[in-house]
Formats: sequence, structure tokens, C-alpha cells
Amino acid sequence: MADDFDYVIVGAGTAGCVVASRLSEDAGVRVLLLEAGGSDRTLWIQLPIGYGRTYFDASVNWMYDSEAEPALNGRQSYWPRGKVIGGSGSINAMVHVRGRPEDFDDWRDLGNPGWGFDDVLPFFKRSEDFDGPASDWRATGGPQHVTDITDRAHPLCRVFVETGQALGFAESRDFNGPEGEGVGIYQINTRGGLRASTANAYLRPAMKRGNLSLVTRARATRILFEGGRAVGVEYDRGGVRAVVRAKREVVLCGGAVATPQLLQLSGVGDGAHLQSLGLETVRHAPAVGRNLQDHLAVSYFYRSKRPTLNDDLRPLTGKILAGLRYLIDRGGPLSLSVNQGGGFIRSRPELTRPDLQLYFSPVSYTQTPLSERRLLNPDPFSAFLLSFNACRPTSRGEIAIRSADPFAAPTIRPNYLSTDQDVADAVAGTRLLRRIAATAPLCDIITDELVPGRHLQTDAELLADFRDRADTVYHPVSTCRMGPEAATAVVDARLRVHGIGGLRIVDASVFPTLTSGNTNAPTVMVAEKGADMIRADARGDAPA
Repeated sequence: MADDFDYVIVGAGTAGCVVASRLSEDAGVRVLLLEAGGSDRTLWIQLPIGYGRTYFDASVNWMYDSEAEPALNGRQSYWPRGKVIGGSGSINAMVHVRGRPEDFDDWRDLGNPGWGFDDVLPFFKRSEDFDGPASDWRATGGPQHVTDITDRAHPLCRVFVETGQALGFAESRDFNGPEGEGVGIYQINTRGGLRASTANAYLRPAMKRGNLSLVTRARATRILFEGGRAVGVEYDRGGVRAVVRAKREVVLCGGAVATPQLLQLSGVGDGAHLQSLGLETVRHAPAVGRNLQDHLAVSYFYRSKRPTLNDDLRPLTGKILAGLRYLIDRGGPLSLSVNQGGGFIRSRPELTRPDLQLYFSPVSYTQTPLSERRLLNPDPFSAFLLSFNACRPTSRGEIAIRSADPFAAPTIRPNYLSTDQDVADAVAGTRLLRRIAATAPLCDIITDELVPGRHLQTDAELLADFRDRADTVYHPVSTCRMGPEAATAVVDARLRVHGIGGLRIVDASVFPTLTSGNTNAPTVMVAEKGADMIRADARGDAPA
């Protein structure tokens, strides 16, 4: 393998697979994709419900822990991140949510022209192959399949939707369509009963091209600079250091944790922090690692009169039947996520947009600690869970390297519940879960609130429980945010790192703000749009 490529991409995760595929469509360029993890061709990654196993599998998961969080009573938060081809999109729950249109108009209005909803919609459509109802907002024929599971979701999901309607919430038949507010069934990224990650949808077909090379088990340790320009990457593979050069650009696709980590290791970050660790400052960029945002959720568990997925997946006979069903037609519970129902609603009618995201999962895990939970071993009785998170938290955290050692995990400080607004949203969300559970038809099938228990009633008690049990839903973004000013942002609206030539970031770390929902689909969009920008700049036809 030659040492020089036109583009060197760091990270074969959700975004990196897309960028590598799109850049390699130009036959005249040579593209190298570096991935710290290994192959995604394993049963538990490709089987949709297998994410319950990879959740704690160190062979495919970085398995980070945050620092102790003061607002969560000093608890650490467990942060799984994909260490495998496909990245976190190979170990996530596959829920496909773009976010609200207003989210992207917010991005534009923060000084990022070209990122309003009308601007990004074509890239959402370019990426997808949707098998649900057609609309001007949806598309078919794209690389990544989006499955409408409305007719396959567990029957209790319908009870949840009807309960939401009884509370005055609309039913949304497509959270990614023009009527995305309300309660309904989530779409998922699967194709033919298998996970439709960007590794499967984008990278694997692109690897047939002779101009795309992939190196796995390659841990990027440093970006190389010459005269204020990124010219290559140093990486470690099996204890051997290697260097590869980029004639056009280095593109970072490591995600919200790894991208700021690599920048700081390379001398791009807050100069005082880098100096304290003995690192030379290539560029003082104080925004690197700052502005961390994440969704914080809590679950309430209810015992049910009617069967749930617990009854299907807990008994040995149920596992056997589910396996046989999957072998016959790749259908049944093994072909789905357990995150099936949910919605985007307003906690107060005077709000102009949804502020809470809901989850309804017809399954429960109350008798095993978090570290031992497996989706195929739920509670031995009929039960389900309700969850929520605030759509747009206002707390801001930070990710920072703790030493000059490239193999040391960075410090992760989410700084949850550090604003009055986030505390108020926590109370409003818990109150809403209780309202849902107390409303027919859902209340008619509930026999008991297992966790936290009905003895907790006051706002103070519910907030205390939230602090005891709430945790991330794995949506970290914005640690290399997009914006016009280098003092407060890391990349410009074309995803170029401020003040450095030949270096671009294309992943969830560039989100100016957290979107109202799951982050995988908007990450794919950013990758599609980012790759389009890179190609346009190379052709010389980018806007002035």
C-alpha cells in the first residue's frame, strides 16, 4: 500500500463509512480509511436485537465511563461507543430519527449558512431507502434502508399510542415526515432482518472500488502538520507506528469523543491545557472538546396484565421459537429493536415545539444490574417500560485528554442538570410518565409501578429519583461544533477546521446543537453533506 493518498479518513464509524463511499465515487482519487476497531461481520452486530450483547463487549466497544457527575449524586455514566467498522451505528438500537426541522433552522441561525432544514433535507433523502408511505420528505433508492415496523411492533405499542391520543397528543405515522409531532412507532435501520448500518449500506459496496483502502486495528495517534496545514496521520497497528500522508485533506470522523481527543493529542486545543500535559500547541483552539451535549433519560417500569416481550424472550421455549421464526423469514422479535414506540410531545401546550422525547418498550429489566442485562433475558414476568428525555438540554459539558498518552481514555464531563431549565424538564418528564401510566387504556393493563414505585409522589421525590437513576441515551454531540467564530467553534460551515488547512471534521461532533431525537440519522446526513462539500471544493465549484 502506497503511503500517499488524496484523502485520509480517520474513523470507519457512521460518518466515516459514508464519507469514504462518497469520496471514492471519484475514480481519480485514492482514499484511505483508518479504523481502530475490527470487523463488524459478527452475529451479534448483524442480528438486530444483538445490540444487547455488544453493549458490554470490549472487543467492539470503547466502554467509556464519565467522571463522577455531581447532579447524578456522584455517579459515573457508562458511555458505550463503537470500536468496530460501522462505529456506534454497529452497536446502537437502530432507531431512525432525523430530528425536528426547527433543529436545523437553529443551526443555520447560529451562523451556519446552508444548514437550515430546506438545505439538509436533500441529503437526508439522498441517504435513505424508505419502505413506508411516500411523501415529499422521504425517498427510496438510497444506500441505507429505513424500515417501517408499524405492522410488526408489539401489540402493546398500540395501547401506548391510543393512550397518548387520549391525552390529546396526535398520532404520528412518520416521525421523519411533515407530521412528525405526536406519538407513534419508531422506524429502524434494518434491511431484510439484518442491521442496515452505514458499514453495510455504504462501505461494503464501495470496497469493490480499487481506489478505496481500509486498514483496521489502526489507532490514529497524531495528525501531522506542515506550515499550518494537515498533511497526514500517524497511527499504531499492533504496536507498530506508521505514517500515511494526505495530498488533499485529512478528514476526521471519530465522533464526539474520539475526534476532540485526537485533535488535542495533535496539539489543537486549549493551549494552557495542552501545555500542562507537555504537548506543543499547534493551534490554540479553546472550543475543542467544549460544548458537549447529550440526552439524559430515565425509565419507569410497570407490571402488565397482558403479555409483553418478556413472555416471548425469557423462556427457553420462547427463545427457540423466536430463533426458528428468524431462520424461516428473518422476522419476529429478533429482527427488531425493543425501542418500538415513542414520540415527540410538548409538556405544556403553550410551547411552540416538542420539548420531550418518549420511549415505550414492551420489555423490562428490573431484577438484574445494568452490567448484566441482555435483551434475550428480560424479567420473568409481564412488564414494560416508559422513558423520556428532554429534546434540547441546555447543560454543556466537556471532553479532554488526561495525558499525552494516545491510548488513555479522555475525561468525559457531561455536566448534566447544570441549568434550571434542565432540572425543570426532568420534573416535567417524570410527571408526564406518571400521567401516561394513569390514563386509559394503558392504566387498565397496569398492575403495579415496579420502579421507582408509587410511594414517590412529590416533585422533590421524583427529582431525587431522577438523580439516582437517570443516565445517557448515548447521543453525545457538539464537541467540535460548527460556527463562524474560532473562539467558540472548531469548524466553519464547510466543516473546515478554523485556522488549519487540509483538515476537516465530518461527524456528530460538529453539530452546533443537539437535535431533538436519536443522532444516527442526522450524523449520516452530515456525512452526506460533508462529502459533497469536500468533492465540490476539490472541483473548485464551491460557493465563494
